[in-house]
Amino acid sequence: MAPSDMICFALYSATHAMQQAYRPLLDALGITYPQYLVLRVLWAEKAPMNVSGIGGMLYLDSSTVTPLLKRLEAAGLVTRNRDPHDERKVHVTLTDAGGEMEGRAAHVSACIFERTGLDARALERLHAEVSDLGERLRASSKPELRPDSREVSVQKATT
Repeated sequence: MAPSDMICFALYSATHAMQQAYRPLLDALGITYPQYLVLRVLWAEKAPMNVSGIGGMLYLDSSTVTPLLKRLEAAGLVTRNRDPHDERKVHVTLTDAGGEMEGRAAHVSACIFERTGLDARALERLHAEVSDLGERLRASSKPELRPDSREVSVQKATT
């Protein structure tokens, strides 16, 4: 099967095209697409969050989120502080500049919507279908849903 016939390639290709559409808009703001996603989480929550909470919302490991946060902190958009009661937890807070960036980035979603060429209803349907696909794939890869090889062997031996 050619990559162009595979759903995984279609999703990969669409993701790549989407990130390319975002690039000039985010370059003007001085941030990358992954940094934009972290900021979107913080803007939506309107409160300090810990690193694992941000990672959970973006389906990313803390080891992936931490470098993004370091760069956002270096840019003056967030601050990171260790929890005084649990040194393992790091709280992330928007700075004034990070909060103000939300207003400067307000046009981004409308520009991307326009570039899709889809109407609102079609885009909502696509969002729902792709989100559902992601949830199904995440659920099917959870360890508790995979057959345990010992159980399979026992079942074969008893049938």
